[in-house]
Amino acid sequence: MTTLEDIEKAVTELPSDQLAKFRAWFDDFEAVRFDRRIERDAAAGRLDRLAEQALGDFRAGRAREL
Repeated sequence: MTTLEDIEKAVTELPSDQLAKFRAWFDDFEAVRFDRRIERDAAAGRLDRLAEQALGDFRAGRAREL
């Protein structure tokens, strides 16, 4: 059995209260990873084209403030 299979089996055996705690922990874990990835991409300039396109669309009236 692989580590992933071990984890999958353990998760399926969690009582509902523990599964809820695991789900909350995993959501936070993924959110932190996503935020770090966005920060790296922004610092590297990978989002500049998208930001300019969005600002251009807003200035041209093709978008609105939320």
